[in-house]
Amino acid sequence: MGNSYAGQLRTTRFEEVLHNSIEASLRSDTIIPRPVFSQLYLETEQPLARDDEDGSESNSPPIPYQMKPPPEGCCTTDGFCQAGKDLRLSSLASDPLDVPPGFMLVGVKSPSLPENLLVCAVDRRFLPDERGRYALLGFSGNCMGCGEKGFRYFTEFSNHINLKLNTQPKKQKHLKYYLYRNSQGLLVRGAPICWRGNGKRCTHVNVVRQFKSNYIPVECVKLNKLFLFLFIHLSGVHVNTGPPKKRHKGWSPESSTSSLPESTAKTPPSSLASSTLSVSSVATNVSFSLIPRYVYIFLYFICALLLMCAGHGPLPQLTGNVSDVLVSSLLQSCYLSSQTLPRVYQHYGPSPIQPLSTEMQILLTVYYLVQLGSDQVPLVEDLEQIFMRSWRESHLSEIRQYHQPQTTGTPGSQLPWLAQLAASSYGEGVVVLGKDVGSLTQGLHLTFSRLMEGRLENTNYVVIIVTAPGQETQSCVVVTGKHQCRALAESMFSPSQGLKEIAHQLSTGVAQELIHYCNSLGQGVSLYLKWIHQSQVTWPKICFCICVEYSVDWREVRPIQLAVARKLLSHVCAIADSSTQNLDLGSFDRVSFLILVPPSEVTFQQTILHLWSSGVLQELGSLDQACVSHREAERYVVKMDHSAQARIDSLIREAHSNSYTLYILVHDHAHWDISSATYSSSDSGLGLVDQLLNSRQVRDATNILILHVTSFPFALQTQCTRISPYNEIHWPSAFSNDVDLYHERTRYFGVSELLESTHSGNSLPLMRYDSSFESMAATLEERLFPKLHSAVIRTTVLIQHYCVALMAVSGRFNRSHNLQKHTSVETMEIVQSLVNAAQQCPAHHGHMVLVRIPSLALAAWAHQRLSRVRKQLGLEENFEIILGNPKQALSIGQSFTDQIKKWLKIQDADWVPCTYLELEALPCILILSGAEPLGESLPRSLKYCDLRVISCSYLQRTTLEQELGLAAYLVKKESRPPQNLGSGSDLLESDAEKLSSTDNEEEEGQDNALDLNPAQSATSPSVEKVALDAPQSSSQSQTHLQPQCSSQSFPCPQTAPESQTQPYAPCYSQSQQISQLQSQTQIQLLSQTNSQPYLQMPPQQPLLSQMQIRSKSTSSGSSSPRASSPDPSCSWARGASRPPSVLLPRALYNVITASDSSGLPRCTSFLPHMSVAWASSFRPLLSKMMTCTEQSLYYRQWTVPRSCHMDSSNRTEGRSDNFHPRRLLLSGPPQVGKTGAYLHFLGILSRMLIRLMEVDIYDEEDINCSQCISLQIVHKPIARTMPFDYTIHDSKYDDISTIYCPGYKPNSEGNPVRQEDVYLRRRTARIKLSKYAAYNTYHHCEQCHQYLGFNSRYQMCESTLHAFTFTHLLLGEEIQLYFIIPKSKEQYFSFSQPGGQLESMRLPLTSDWSPDCIKSPIFTPTTGRHEHGLFNLYHAMDGASHLHILVVKEYEMAVYKKYWPNHIMLVLPTVFNGAGIGAAHFLIKELSYHNLELERSRRLEGGGPAGDVWPFIILADDSCVMWNTVDLECLISVLLSGPLEHAVSLKQVLQHMEACPDLSYYGLCGIRKWSSRNVLREPFSRGHLHDFFLLNVDRSQNVQYDQNRFTCHDVDFTLRLHSAGLLVCRFNNFSVMKKQIAIGGYRTFIIKTKMTDVPTSVSPSQYICAPDSKHLFLATPAQLLLEKYLQHNSHKLFPLSTKNYTHPVLSVDCYLNLGPEVTVCFVSSRPHSVNISTAGLLFSGLLLCFADSFVTPGFLKKFTFLKGATLCVISADRSSLRETVGRLELEEEWRFRLSDEFQTANAKEDRPLFFLTGKHI
Repeated sequence: MGNSYAGQLRTTRFEEVLHNSIEASLRSDTIIPRPVFSQLYLETEQPLARDDEDGSESNSPPIPYQMKPPPEGCCTTDGFCQAGKDLRLSSLASDPLDVPPGFMLVGVKSPSLPENLLVCAVDRRFLPDERGRYALLGFSGNCMGCGEKGFRYFTEFSNHINLKLNTQPKKQKHLKYYLYRNSQGLLVRGAPICWRGNGKRCTHVNVVRQFKSNYIPVECVKLNKLFLFLFIHLSGVHVNTGPPKKRHKGWSPESSTSSLPESTAKTPPSSLASSTLSVSSVATNVSFSLIPRYVYIFLYFICALLLMCAGHGPLPQLTGNVSDVLVSSLLQSCYLSSQTLPRVYQHYGPSPIQPLSTEMQILLTVYYLVQLGSDQVPLVEDLEQIFMRSWRESHLSEIRQYHQPQTTGTPGSQLPWLAQLAASSYGEGVVVLGKDVGSLTQGLHLTFSRLMEGRLENTNYVVIIVTAPGQETQSCVVVTGKHQCRALAESMFSPSQGLKEIAHQLSTGVAQELIHYCNSLGQGVSLYLKWIHQSQVTWPKICFCICVEYSVDWREVRPIQLAVARKLLSHVCAIADSSTQNLDLGSFDRVSFLILVPPSEVTFQQTILHLWSSGVLQELGSLDQACVSHREAERYVVKMDHSAQARIDSLIREAHSNSYTLYILVHDHAHWDISSATYSSSDSGLGLVDQLLNSRQVRDATNILILHVTSFPFALQTQCTRISPYNEIHWPSAFSNDVDLYHERTRYFGVSELLESTHSGNSLPLMRYDSSFESMAATLEERLFPKLHSAVIRTTVLIQHYCVALMAVSGRFNRSHNLQKHTSVETMEIVQSLVNAAQQCPAHHGHMVLVRIPSLALAAWAHQRLSRVRKQLGLEENFEIILGNPKQALSIGQSFTDQIKKWLKIQDADWVPCTYLELEALPCILILSGAEPLGESLPRSLKYCDLRVISCSYLQRTTLEQELGLAAYLVKKESRPPQNLGSGSDLLESDAEKLSSTDNEEEEGQDNALDLNPAQSATSPSVEKVALDAPQSSSQSQTHLQPQCSSQSFPCPQTAPESQTQPYAPCYSQSQQISQLQSQTQIQLLSQTNSQPYLQMPPQQPLLSQMQIRSKSTSSGSSSPRASSPDPSCSWARGASRPPSVLLPRALYNVITASDSSGLPRCTSFLPHMSVAWASSFRPLLSKMMTCTEQSLYYRQWTVPRSCHMDSSNRTEGRSDNFHPRRLLLSGPPQVGKTGAYLHFLGILSRMLIRLMEVDIYDEEDINCSQCISLQIVHKPIARTMPFDYTIHDSKYDDISTIYCPGYKPNSEGNPVRQEDVYLRRRTARIKLSKYAAYNTYHHCEQCHQYLGFNSRYQMCESTLHAFTFTHLLLGEEIQLYFIIPKSKEQYFSFSQPGGQLESMRLPLTSDWSPDCIKSPIFTPTTGRHEHGLFNLYHAMDGASHLHILVVKEYEMAVYKKYWPNHIMLVLPTVFNGAGIGAAHFLIKELSYHNLELERSRRLEGGGPAGDVWPFIILADDSCVMWNTVDLECLISVLLSGPLEHAVSLKQVLQHMEACPDLSYYGLCGIRKWSSRNVLREPFSRGHLHDFFLLNVDRSQNVQYDQNRFTCHDVDFTLRLHSAGLLVCRFNNFSVMKKQIAIGGYRTFIIKTKMTDVPTSVSPSQYICAPDSKHLFLATPAQLLLEKYLQHNSHKLFPLSTKNYTHPVLSVDCYLNLGPEVTVCFVSSRPHSVNISTAGLLFSGLLLCFADSFVTPGFLKKFTFLKGATLCVISADRSSLRETVGRLELEEEWRFRLSDEFQTANAKEDRPLFFLTGKHI
């Protein structure tokens, strides 16, 4: 209903109209008769240019129509639906509309709103196509206002939208225009809907057929008649579309049949009347018999298709049948973009820079068309560059000097004359119509008049220029050249449309005449083929032997792949290390992945094969080594088809449930599907990547990382890209200045090297075109089959060439058949190599020939044709013919499968090859189909890459390079011996892979040369002449000659010395070289004589005789050392070091080999991809010296995505970038090994995550335990009665002096002297982190966010600085410290008032206890470890509340605050910036005691008990990572194999220690250090404590840390604490693990001189000097110099003490490290101190360090010294040194000399320390 055509036949009978038309056409010479159906359907009073609205009305009076009254309460306002919703286009233009799939937005014309359209959605099945056909009867639509759906009748719908019609509602009358969204996203009116097949066209994506509506009454009518009449002739076929869909009175069904006579209907093949190009062929409604025969033939040979390029100004409206006229807006778009200046130029200097004028653009266009050859096709890219260069030259001085730009435009009146002058140099090739042309309509009329008269037979372009006074200049270019029209018309197809057109021509039988014609050229060859097949000619049975040279090495990982994998890993780590916190590697414990590949079965199986053989699955722990199979590996690879949705949804769900697993989505071949899901139909299979990978679920998942892998990243590098430029990884160049950076055994030969081979003039290039093939194809395209698609013609010719070549090589045809003229030399060479190469190897190894046919239909036909010819020739066992369909699995014959299984030594009976890589060395022809390659890798046996039938229409960089990438190859470096594969170094990786070829062009220029060897022992005269005429290279005089290859060149690295062995070395026989020279000569002659389409070749010998001749040939003429190959007959082994030859179409070859002004191939300046557009024509060219990174930045600046691109929606308001934080891009050349690289990356990433979950823990045995005191295992109450162990057992102190203890006997060997770098010598173990570990700043899990300062209540850096002052007697002055207290931690402190003065740090009561609280404040002194210090105790405390204070130096305050914003920090005074760990512990202890007193006072003031305040603090090292406890339940295992330990939280350890009932009696408590070689110990012991201990600041009030100490301060403090009578206890059931941190810490000492600020190598003996001497002063604290001097030189200072344990050095009140060879006996001079018994002990020395008043002469006289014992007295200055000697009466028993006084090597202002030595009398 409502789908009928409104036009009706007039009252005039059909026969009368037909008679009048025939009579007018025969009698009139000037007036073009009116078309038949224009008379039948159009009223004479209606102009032809009238709007479609009136054209659809009937001639009869309108039928009155009464609309159904609307329901009560409904809205009846015009422009609104009955639900009251606005439908006007002006109102809905910017609103988002939900259009169901299969529906289109359409503009409805309402008679009451003539200036507006109503918006509705209509099912596209009920709308016509662009030719006005195929619209279903009826209606189906939705209301876009209220959203009501399911209107099945247009009458009902018209009532709903309030059309208020007076006539019958018809959809043809009221559904007027398509609606679409423009670049601003606004809904606007589009092309009119073509309701009738009258030739009017709608706008298409690629074919722009939009005609402007400027009406010129008289001329337009004449022009329309001309168009209609002309293209009836040009269509060359009579096809009637039939009657209107509603039969009208007077219509005769018989009239639809052809009125051609029988002789005309049966046209010969040469006329090809039945062939049609469906893109431009709309069936005409005029009988062919109406046209004079001479006009038809004349017009047919003039032009088969016409292209009009709109230039400046609107084209006149074209009505009638314009089916064979294509109107392109490409030239107009070029003009517009060239007139749009970038913003930087719009206001430059005092006045704006002007773009090129219209006149200059037209003139440059004429110049460009003139310089084109007759076989060249104009390219918009070239024209844009011409405009850009012209604009720059004219405005360069103005831009630089800010001058007033000069007007250099061409006057409009002179433009036609200048254009004609420019075109005159080209003869008739370019015709300019400008003189006396008043409008474009007149110019087009004149053009077609000349075309009808045959005056444009030799013209390719007609340029129409209109320069009317007072009007803007208008122009139009009409392309009349046959070759140019065909090429431009086919380029207006999209790739998918082109393939559909080819399939349509094959399915409709249009191409059959071409096939018959090609078959007829053989003159009975087909009959002879049938005779051969019927006679059952059998070939000798091929015997397969073993070839010793066969090897498959594509599975191994190369060093450069390892380097790329490490680069990927470093980028992932960089994301994790950034401050954005987008990836927390520390929170993941495993890796999972999913690889997304294009929907190609071979690519899918190929990825599975690589994955299975890489060992990644075993490395990730997914599968066991024994059970991995291809079927199990398929779970990790998915094809991007409709099945991918479920797989990725499953991965997203799994990622949400497993937050500790890092998921890697690898998007391989990422440039394949970049379509937007919004603009892609569901049946096309495109848009899946956008729908799945760009979804919000994947984007927001913090444990999903996306890796795009592609060889052509250009389409992903736009202004709206989702990938940050910092996340791009480019494949590095393997060579730099001829240096092999990665020690590869292969060398990559890719597109750049192919281009280089075309410039080496001394050999046949690897990339070339076939002139014979091009001549035959061009003849068929232009003369015989002008309307067939060029791909159909070229494929048919190519397959015919292969068939004829197979027949010629078979040797079954004699010379009389003259088959060579029906094929080309290139095809003959390919087939000869294919058939003969396999016969030369005992194992039947051969080559692969790749024939690229994009059309699936053509490829299937070619496969069928070649297979039939092969069968007829009996060559089925010689080589295989394989159809490579991406949608189908690989299929080859069973005999060839058995052959491959034998080569690969596969025992599985059911195994079949699934990838092209597994076809290594199989002689075969691979017909690779598909619109584009989908990532299929080819074997190294590929020798020829036949691309002669690929399309030349889609000139985008990605399209061209991926076709050429099929020939990419890894060439074996034979001239160098195999080297050990190293791991490669990331430091050597270079990002300097240039755009041209590689980084080293000079080297490649030499390597690409293939030398001919003229020195032959026996050659024919003709061959000798050819050899002499061949160009000789300079390297021919060298001893080592390059290997020869028939008709190709390849890179040959420098040859090795003769003494080196040459594996895989090819050897060439004399006959082979002769055949090569013959083939090269023939091809060179062929390229020189293009006018000769076919070249006569010498007759071929039978195959068996050829084999016999080759077997008898010798290689005596070759002097190459490469002749040492064990089996020179294997052509596959020789070919492993040669890249394949590539055959291209001539048009494509000319484009690729041409260079632009920058020296780069011209194809690099093409648009990178169909889905992107240039941001401006005013863009620079790519530079030859650009790196891959610079190239990426270029495309990011100058390309924008089209609306169909998936990144077009990636725009954020107010931001210049919208990068996905977890998205990487790996780009590298085709077939270079990217799959192996990212698979290895997955493996090392998994290992790194395991490493992140593991840490290096110090794993050292206790020292000095061989003869330890036997202690009884006692209970806790008796621990106070245990003796104190003076011996130090911590292995980090194995280089210090032993402390004398009665009853202890050290080992006779003693401890070895350690080196200074303790981190390299200490033993460690890799331990996996437990859930109670402490972390550094790189850990960011969700549980830690609030702990680290990510709190919604507080800003991350919201903290306050508080000063705290107290007085200490030892310092003699007030100490001012600073606390940095975050707002979230202020509850731990008390202030005078909120925000006021800091009073104290709150301490709990001893009686307080909470299961989720730690009472003791934790102090961690740290330096230099703001990133690596383990200050995150959240997990270690198991979430318990605790007070943690970092003690930092003043100069490090800012950096610690930056990394740990939510931690409390205690900042040491400025004077302690150069102090050691002793000063930090001293201030912590004294501050804690002062705070304890303050807290007691505060409690007392509050009415509480003063003595009940908790007095303990914790001093912890910044490297304590985990804590363990002994498992006491496994007593049996404890007794048998030692104690077992398990991890516990620090909370549990501290709460256990704090809960001890007698803890207040102890001055110091600690735990032992962990060791894997743990032995059974008593639960408690008393001895030295290190790294982590609980200090009672109340009981230890009178024992202070030595604030000046740098080393051994804890040993010194423990000894003085024990001598003061305080209890020291170690809890042996607990242990602490210390992480190895090689950065920072208090044990890092820097010794540097005052003259320079860099560390200097100074020996320890130079740390001291004589007072008042000229010595090199050091910028190091004096105490540190003294301690280091005593450590390294005490064996010289105390010679009697060296290795003399029984006679130690007496050290009073302090412990100093005198080196491992000296034993120290510590005694305290304090009254009531606890000391060891020294009765009867003879001391070998006395050390007095800062002796105080407790040291008296009487105290020293208690000890006995050996004669000659050494005295060392240390003081702060010389006066106090002399005072100490006098006060202690030392001169009575000790002898001093003036030369025995020393000082540390410090300047006077640095306050050196002084010491005096003496000898005991």
